[in-house]
Amino acid sequence: MKNYHLVIAMNINYNLAMRIIQMTIDPELVGRVDKRAKQLGTTRSAFAREALRAALDRYDEAESEKLHVAGYRKLPTTGREFSVPEEDLAWGDEPWSD
Repeated sequence: MKNYHLVIAMNINYNLAMRIIQMTIDPELVGRVDKRAKQLGTTRSAFAREALRAALDRYDEAESEKLHVAGYRKLPTTGREFSVPEEDLAWGDEPWSD
């Protein structure tokens, strides 16, 4: 029971920290969002929050990958850095073992 009350308090604090914003969205998109939110049993706002988080995560990941590639272009690996024995490269037809 104690954990249950803690979760409720955390949710209340989270909800109090939210801000109300106004957005301009074309009617077709609003219709699609409303339909999907209803199918998922959520609200338009909750659906939009999750979609925005997912979009930001994708942008963050793409940015991180670009930095990763740029780093390897600036300082390429050596041939010995990731060398793998030939027998470990073979995928053969052997069944998986426990």
